[in-house]
Amino acid sequence: MFICIILTVAIVLTLFYVWLILLYRKWFVSLRLFDDTTVIGAHTSFSIIIPARNEANNIAACLNSIIAQNYPQQYIEIIVIDDFSTDDTVAIVQQWQQQYANIQLIELSKEDTPPTTNSYKKWAIEKAIHNANGEWIVTTDADCIAGKNWISSFAKCIEKEQPALIVAPVRFIYYPTLLGIFQYLDFLSLQGITAASVSTGVHCMCNGANLAYQKAAFIAVNGFAGISHIASGDDMLLMNKIKQQYQGKIIYLLHPNAIVLTQPVLTWKDLLHQRIRWASKADKYEDKSIFWVLLLVYLYNLILFTLPFIALFEWQLWLYWILLLVIKTIVELSFMKPVSRFFGENHLQWFPLLQPIHIAYTVVVGWLGKFGHYQWKGRRVV
Repeated sequence: MFICIILTVAIVLTLFYVWLILLYRKWFVSLRLFDDTTVIGAHTSFSIIIPARNEANNIAACLNSIIAQNYPQQYIEIIVIDDFSTDDTVAIVQQWQQQYANIQLIELSKEDTPPTTNSYKKWAIEKAIHNANGEWIVTTDADCIAGKNWISSFAKCIEKEQPALIVAPVRFIYYPTLLGIFQYLDFLSLQGITAASVSTGVHCMCNGANLAYQKAAFIAVNGFAGISHIASGDDMLLMNKIKQQYQGKIIYLLHPNAIVLTQPVLTWKDLLHQRIRWASKADKYEDKSIFWVLLLVYLYNLILFTLPFIALFEWQLWLYWILLLVIKTIVELSFMKPVSRFFGENHLQWFPLLQPIHIAYTVVVGWLGKFGHYQWKGRRVV
């Protein structure tokens, strides 16, 4: 009787999961590339905000990619917010300031009234926006590198679509190691889901490494008020606030010029803490459709994780587990292929082999995201 119940649950969850992934695939393949041939008329001004904590190894490359933009520099303002770095981040930014007048540095260590919670990144972004002169705020990370037409693609999108917030694509830099391949493929799937869901208006999903919004919209929704006590969520939780007030003004910018590259973490421990940080806000969304999707994904992976252990006592379950794993892999690959084509690199040959790791990782991260704590760049967050 117990085995029948387990199998029934597994089959039902599989059917719902297959339906969900195929729906995402349908939405993604229906997307059309943004017409980047638009001729820019009036120049939009941008304030590019870069929170940085111990980014001495990355910040110079990030700044260099922004200075090299194919967009008039008089319309670009760069604001680096140093978040109590203990390395040479500040010194490196100061060297760049000597060469370029449009680079601004804010050191949080010299500011008053730090946050009473762990939401240092939101505090940093708010400080930067308070000092920003641009009409549009663009957030990225200090370990990101943008192509030369990155800001130009935003400007064309703004002129053509008149949005309040733009979600743009992010891709991990590929490293041919087990950890590097795993991160690349896992993040690729998240980016595909983001593009599919945002373009249809179903979920509020985005990544602060490549996000743009009107400064006026940020002010209109009272910034991070109401969500400032949550350690993460400077991107998706803010997006949810803007979406509520600016219906139909959230778009996804699907074009290779809009992609920014970002560095993966270097250890499995750092990956675990990073993803726990991302998962920690799962029950904080007012957009409950995200919560139910995350719950379905978690329960589905949980049943696939537990089946092999139950199969130690009922060997027939091994056959069902293998069958469900094959179904999961085939369906996910059907979604990943068009996503991979857009991002321009195909490493999907590793995808089936990483399924057991991904299932276990999803279960562990989902649990700890709700009930555990994490460390990020030397800070312990409860």
